[in-house]
Amino acid sequence: MKPSNTIVRVYRGSITESIHRVHLAVVNTQGALLHGAGDPQFLTFARSTAKLIQALPVIESGAADHFGLGDAEIALCCASHNGEAEHVSAARGILGKLGFHHEHLQCGAHEPYHAPTAQAMRERGEAPTTLHNNCSGKHSGMLALCAHLGASPDTYMSLQHPVQQLMLDAVCAMSDIPKSQMELGIDGCGVPVFGMPIPHLALAFARLGSPEGLPTVRANACQRIVAAVQKYPQFLAGNDRFDTQLIKVTQGRIIGKMGAEGIFALTVPDKGLGFVLKIEDGNQRALYPAVIEALKQLNLLTAAEVGELAAFHTPTVHNWQGTEVGIIRPDFQL
Repeated sequence: MKPSNTIVRVYRGSITESIHRVHLAVVNTQGALLHGAGDPQFLTFARSTAKLIQALPVIESGAADHFGLGDAEIALCCASHNGEAEHVSAARGILGKLGFHHEHLQCGAHEPYHAPTAQAMRERGEAPTTLHNNCSGKHSGMLALCAHLGASPDTYMSLQHPVQQLMLDAVCAMSDIPKSQMELGIDGCGVPVFGMPIPHLALAFARLGSPEGLPTVRANACQRIVAAVQKYPQFLAGNDRFDTQLIKVTQGRIIGKMGAEGIFALTVPDKGLGFVLKIEDGNQRALYPAVIEALKQLNLLTAAEVGELAAFHTPTVHNWQGTEVGIIRPDFQL
């Protein structure tokens, strides 16, 4: 593979100190590649971008309705959330509707991503639980599906478990990849994760936002997930996070989700587009500048919207004293 000239530069003073290479694929609902950059067939794991697709069986099965999950709870099932009080409360609420508690979650515990929340917990001497894990919403959704199917909650993370098989089926169908060809690994929270060329993940997101032509049950589930995230974007990430701000700034016109190791997937429902951008070295600091720049050049963000997202587009670099010493800038032309 030739080096990509689609890059993000990290400046310290006037010198480019680091370069991050970018791969991009934009497709329509038929999977036609409309725009590409870097290596538009780059093979990578979907990581947490897949959460919106993994939520489909929770709705299609009837589990969401059976347990009375509201839109905020459905949005949380798709989230890599901050671990703020409202996120923890919503995850606890889902489990309560199932008759479960946080010890049923097998995602592990970590401090909240939201720094003020984490600091307050440390000052209180409060240890984080699995509810604070950014994936607790996804795992709560998995347990809802598990309970609805009457399957064992003890092994719900296993690839062979009915929950994971239904989610694998959904990801394969939405991305047009046969199960025998889907690359599988283990995600940070312990469940299966899906590897594919980025246009296939973009296809899944194009269909998520514009599900016309999909079976009725699936199309309805796609519409419900998109509507839930549009209504409660703060439950997808948090009010200081890019995923949430992108939805808020565009008033739900664009729905996007980050994943670990520098991947971002989004849908533009009104245009029938799916978009996936991957930072080759996985460094998250380059991700949002590249996403915003690509959306700007594709005329998917207005100048005013780019301005509102400026802190994510060209973030500053600071030293330990808080002094501004550099800036991160995308440097590419699609």
